[in-house]
Amino acid sequence: MPARETRQASRGWWDRNADDYQREHGGFLGGAVGARFVWGPEGLDEAEARLLGPAGSLAGRAVLEVGAGAAQCARWLAAEGARPVALDLSYRQLQHARGAAAGGGGTAPFPLLQADAAALPFRDGAFDLACSAYGAVPFVADPAAVIREVRRVLRPGGRWVFSVTHPVRWAFPDEPGPEGLSVAASYFDRTPYVEQDEDGRAVYVEHHRTLGDRVRDVVAGGFRLLDLVEPEWPEWHDQEWGGWSPLRGHLIPGTAIFVCEAA
Repeated sequence: MPARETRQASRGWWDRNADDYQREHGGFLGGAVGARFVWGPEGLDEAEARLLGPAGSLAGRAVLEVGAGAAQCARWLAAEGARPVALDLSYRQLQHARGAAAGGGGTAPFPLLQADAAALPFRDGAFDLACSAYGAVPFVADPAAVIREVRRVLRPGGRWVFSVTHPVRWAFPDEPGPEGLSVAASYFDRTPYVEQDEDGRAVYVEHHRTLGDRVRDVVAGGFRLLDLVEPEWPEWHDQEWGGWSPLRGHLIPGTAIFVCEAA
């Protein structure tokens, strides 16, 4: 599917669905003024995982959040003393980041930018770190282009950490119950998941890459892969989130987090 069509579908879908998404998941992610950085539906928290660096190491660091949504992660970064910039394709998601949609009327204490992750509006080497929690990477036709752009705006040695749906999940139905435990499709089929309107226009698109594809994209983009984190479903977590659930989470991985360093 062409990059332009994918981009238009993603912008439109998130603009239309941002309110419902934040209403349903905003509390788990940290709320309207959240101070949580959650890597995925399993609830792995950056305050504990420290994938971006040890406690105390973020102070004063310039950090780019790609596909920030309502910028809960950027708010947590700011509370850690970092200097975040939150970028998203959806204007409505960024309105939530400003607090206006929730009625707070506040302004985020850091820049919020509407832009395409494959064409970042920053100079080379502008950031010390970059991160994305389920943002942008799964929703673009050419994720390698996003990774190359992130590498361009990072300083040498800068860390890039991003999470996506674990690629193995594409072989299973996106169902939280027992019906989601039987393989239903080929893991190697890279056909994107597309929802269309009555006129046949794409209104939601998500792209599949195998685990090997993701690793090759990272390396070709100028990064070293430091770690691949597959969060286990914690015992305390009893909530379902779409196809993520305690039942499935205890048996198969749901999230893959790539911890990378700019070469």
